Amino acid sequence: MRHAIVVPDRRGMVDIAPRPTAVKRTPRDLPVIGGARDIAIDTTRAVLLTIVVFLHAFMVGVSLDANGTPVLENAMEHWSGWPVLTWFAQVMPLFFVLGGFASYTQYSKLRARGTTASAYVSARLARLLIPAGAAIAAVTIFLAALTVTGVSPDVIATAGFRISQPFWFLAVYIGVTALVPAMVWLHERSKGLTLLTLALGALVVDVVRVATDITAIGALNIAFVWLFAQQLGFALADGTLDRLGTRAQRTIGIAALATIAVTMLTGFYPADLYAALNPPMGVLILLGIAQTMIFLQLRTGIRRIGALPGIARVVTWVGERSMTIYSWHMLVTIAIAGALINAPFALPAPITTDWWLTRPLWFLAVGVAVVVAASFAGGLERRRITAPPAGRTRVTVATLLAVAGVVLTLAIGSVGAAWVIASAAVATALILVMRRTRHEALTK
Repeated sequence: MRHAIVVPDRRGMVDIAPRPTAVKRTPRDLPVIGGARDIAIDTTRAVLLTIVVFLHAFMVGVSLDANGTPVLENAMEHWSGWPVLTWFAQVMPLFFVLGGFASYTQYSKLRARGTTASAYVSARLARLLIPAGAAIAAVTIFLAALTVTGVSPDVIATAGFRISQPFWFLAVYIGVTALVPAMVWLHERSKGLTLLTLALGALVVDVVRVATDITAIGALNIAFVWLFAQQLGFALADGTLDRLGTRAQRTIGIAALATIAVTMLTGFYPADLYAALNPPMGVLILLGIAQTMIFLQLRTGIRRIGALPGIARVVTWVGERSMTIYSWHMLVTIAIAGALINAPFALPAPITTDWWLTRPLWFLAVGVAVVVAASFAGGLERRRITAPPAGRTRVTVATLLAVAGVVLTLAIGSVGAAWVIASAAVATALILVMRRTRHEALTK
């Protein structure tokens, strides 16, 4: 009889895994990565999430035009300094690398206990979709409330569009999480070849995209770019990158940064690293390599800082609510921006002197509101998952449903009906992974 799968919240430090051989192994013979918690990983992930929240808040511009009509826009479209800021604020490659570290650490430990691949993905999907699904449902209700209260359709459409944009991460993260068992299998058999294949795939896609001027081709890099970052996280988790040595790490990091500079100067990749997100471009692979090597140089210092009692408490609080914070922060930000439209004072136009002077107060308001929202909604993410794992078919269908629902909000997030459908899709996906049919129970 199988026991319920409970996904542990803690992250492990690295134990060097034995090199895999061609001999068939039982679960207990497979590499197990884990042990004590790596404070540097947790601390860095908390910092990266904080950067993402405040960067998105920085992009929100709300004002009134000459006719008194509300304007909700991307304030950074008017600022010439934005591309330079993205060189420091584009942290998503490292975010996926550290996510890969956590996934490999967790999966290897559960696999050693006899957990199947579908059981692992089932539990991870539930862990991701509970907070994200609640946020999507909240957005649906929020947009409906705006409609009922007579808010301008243009403002509602813009709000829906702006809230939807960060959800690309959720769609991609669900996809790469579902592929963790398969990608770990590849990593343990040929880690170098797997990384090289993904990197070359991204480069080929970029070359074809530039040569044909067909932007849609770049969508293939959703797989190549983000799976490469996850695989790099696997190499971080099993000690491969540590064994390179400090000198090699620095050389690789400098080479990656130099390559980024050359590709930007030649115009092959854009200077705006946020423009490289949609569709994802190979420059993000180079950036991920550079950021990972920098992280390795700073890891010991980050551990010391993260071990400080006050910092440790904050990192733990953020870590326990990370998906809630990410899923809810844009809704909270747009809600505050909408409330400002009816404020009894003049709103400064984006990028003006008055606008810059109000940014500290704006960041404080957003930060407090996100903390409050995460405090209330975070309980959903921290609850123990004791549902029996779903079978492979149900997990596959649930993954496709969840990704499709989120992608729908990205494609037509300005339409309220898209959020209704997305809510239904995610809810159905949750039901599939958290409830087992009678047939499955009998065949276990």
